[in-house]
Amino acid sequence: MGTVQILPKVLLVEDDRGIASALKQALQTVYHLTIAPTGQAAFYKADSGHYDIILLDLGLPDVPGATICRQWRDKGLETPILVLTADTHTMTKVNLLDSGANDYLTKPFSLGELKARMRALIRNYQQRPAPAAKLIVGDIVLDREVFEVTREDRLVPLRRKEFSLLECLMEHAGSVVTRRTLTRYAWQGAEELWTNTIDVHIKHLRDKLDQPFDYAVIRTVHGIGYKLEVISMTAVAKS
Repeated sequence: MGTVQILPKVLLVEDDRGIASALKQALQTVYHLTIAPTGQAAFYKADSGHYDIILLDLGLPDVPGATICRQWRDKGLETPILVLTADTHTMTKVNLLDSGANDYLTKPFSLGELKARMRALIRNYQQRPAPAAKLIVGDIVLDREVFEVTREDRLVPLRRKEFSLLECLMEHAGSVVTRRTLTRYAWQGAEELWTNTIDVHIKHLRDKLDQPFDYAVIRTVHGIGYKLEVISMTAVAKS
């Protein structure tokens, strides 16, 4: 018996039937392609199936491509997103990347370049190291698998955004994390919407993680962001 080849799965979000048909014809020998002609169809298909990469056209009839991208990232979708756009303005490209896109191609583009970009994104996605199940900084333990945080072995109940903010701070423990970095981590690039909200969520996080305990670990770096202090347990015991 011959070996069954499993082709990488691609979700193509494109409302132009001619372009969608041409891309399916060009890619079908190396990819398993599914087409979504609208933003709503794209949301449904992404929720109901796993894809190795998403090709997203910006000019959809119902939902702007950047909005789709941002909402996917906000829901935790990690699949690489390659945006196809006719807009060559620099700010459009910047906004796309800030919305969570991994890369973009400006129309018209060559099939060879499209395939090369797709291969690179899929390769990087498949080879990325799996995040550690637990993050441990001092007496704080964050468990990604069960969505729990403990400090001094006491459970600290956190909301989803508070959990994400703490996760980002713990990933960069001992270093200053800017508000922009925290926002992109927790809200997937929507910093223009959430700039003031960061401080509110950090306050809620402090109320749960710092106030009930003997010392605070989250420090404000004025004008920049926040820092999770790495405090020696020996030093705490002596103080």
